[in-house]
Formats: sequence, structure tokens, C-alpha cells
Amino acid sequence: MGSHATLQVIADETGVTPSTVSRILNSSSEASARRWASAETIQRVRKSAASHGYRPNPQAVGLRTRRSNLIGVIVPRLQDYVLATIYEGIDEAATERGFATFVTNSLDNPRKQALATETLLSRRVEGLIFGDAHFDGEFLKGIAERDVKFVLVSRRVRDDHPSVTCDDHMGGRLVGEHLVATGRRDVAILAGETYASTGLDRTQGAVDALHAAGVDIPPHRILHDAFDAQGGRAAAERLLARRPLPDAIFATNDFAAIGAMGALRDRGLSVPGDIALVGYNDTALAAELPTPLTTVRSPMREIGRRGLELLLDLLRGVEAQSLRLPPTLVVRESTNPV
Repeated sequence: MGSHATLQVIADETGVTPSTVSRILNSSSEASARRWASAETIQRVRKSAASHGYRPNPQAVGLRTRRSNLIGVIVPRLQDYVLATIYEGIDEAATERGFATFVTNSLDNPRKQALATETLLSRRVEGLIFGDAHFDGEFLKGIAERDVKFVLVSRRVRDDHPSVTCDDHMGGRLVGEHLVATGRRDVAILAGETYASTGLDRTQGAVDALHAAGVDIPPHRILHDAFDAQGGRAAAERLLARRPLPDAIFATNDFAAIGAMGALRDRGLSVPGDIALVGYNDTALAAELPTPLTTVRSPMREIGRRGLELLLDLLRGVEAQSLRLPPTLVVRESTNPV
């Protein structure tokens, strides 16, 4: 079905004219859309457009407005469940507001990150969303100096660039408090990559909660490796090579927890009988494992949606405030009390 025919279908479904549908879907912001229709009508039109898979033609829109209505998104790896879900939220919210997105992978490699950024900027994107920020923020300083509008999702940086993240420190605290409440006193942490705020904040939150309960974690109990299952297994194997064994492991990512679970299984250790295990993110697999995994649920799709909205605020000249969305502890069998 052509775009004009689709506009007519949306108009018929929502009781407005095709020109009003076009104006709503091509509006660059909520305030702009409100010039043409009420909030309820705008929502109805966007919902109908999404159901028909309608997207404004960015070239045609650009000719009329001198804008591309394109947003560039850079993530470490789209195969990563968390970032893929966040990206779905970004793209969903962008589509509702008449924008299209380009997404590319950086593999957390600074050279690839720089190349991907330049490629997206050459496509005349109006702004960028980074899901692969390194905590030192060095790369982003140069981007900010060029007056490129951008926001961060999933990770934050030391400098105060606008970001939408889970409140990972709070998530770590929830884990620490839960492990103490279930009788654990010797906790190890699989802390992820040293350059990612997610692992750093989750680790610090757990350390702070345990310290408040009189439990201190020695440095050798905090191990850094990749956030995936292979990294979790490798870190757990290093941990299990030393004695005494911990009575709990907090993996700052569900897939790292799954890798750790494999390492424990291969050594004949049971979860939670020998060692309790906690993950983070509440990915789809967590509840379906042979031993269902206690984890922290982060609002992944909402992070993406709010990140897109924050970027549109910046593009409109509105001062953007970083957001920390609240996590939820989901208790399952892997931390049954001792």
C-alpha cells in the first residue's frame, strides 16, 4: 500500500483528515504535533500508524523542513539482549514521533565507535544515542565540542552528559541487602568490564549495602571480565580456583550469571545449596533456567523510549536532565535462604 493510501486509511480509522495525519506524524516534537490536534488524537493517530507500519518519507520531510528526521544509535552489540531491547524502545518511540533510526555496532572498540559516529553524522542524523559509552567519557568530550546533540542510554559517564539509565547503584544495593537477609556473608562479584558504568555502579551498590551490614568484600572477591556467558564462566573459574569458596556470587549481568552457573555445575557445586547466585536485568532466560535465577529487573525498553524523548528535548533546545529509572529485585530459587 502506498504512503498516500496508508494516510487515508489512518485518517478513516481515527476520524481526522489525511493532511492532519501527515502533520501529526511529520511533527518533530510533541509541542509541534499539539498545534494540529489534541493529545488523545495524536496518540490515536500514532497508534494507528504503528499498526500499519507507516513511516513518513524522511527525504520528503527533509525537503520540506530542511531536516532529516533521522536518529543515529550506536550500541556495543545488537546481539546483546539488553541493548537490543533498549534499541527496540528507541525505535518504537522514534517511529511514533515521525523519526527513523539507524543503528550500528561499535563492539566497545574506541576506533570503531569513532568510525560509526562519523558514518552516522555523514548521513545527516539530527542527533545520536550512545549505548556504548565508556565511563571516562574521553571520546564524548570531542563530540560535545562539535555541538552534536546526543544522549546516553544504559551507561553513564563521569562527566554529566545527559543519560537515561537504570539506577544501577540502587540495584546493587538491593542485591547486597537480599544476600545478607538470606544468610550470606562471603560474597563475590563478577563486576563486568572496567569501562562500563553498569558494572561499576552495580558493584559499588552491593559493596555499600554489604558494608552497612558489617560485611566487607576483599578485592580478590571482585572479578572483571566480559558481560557475556563466556566472560561470566571465565571469571567464575578464576574465583573457584581459590579457597575458601564464597557462599554467594553476584553477577552484574544475567548472561554472566548463566556462565557462572555452568562453571559451578562442572565442579559439582549446587545453586543455591553450595553457592547462591544473583544476576542482573531479568532477561527472558532468567526465570526459565533449571534453577530459576534471582535477578534485578531493569526497565530496558523504557530506558530506550525515555532516551529518545530526552534527545528530542535537546533538539528542541530544552535543557535535558539525566534520568535514573528504578530497578526491582526479582527473587527466585537461586538464592533460597541457607
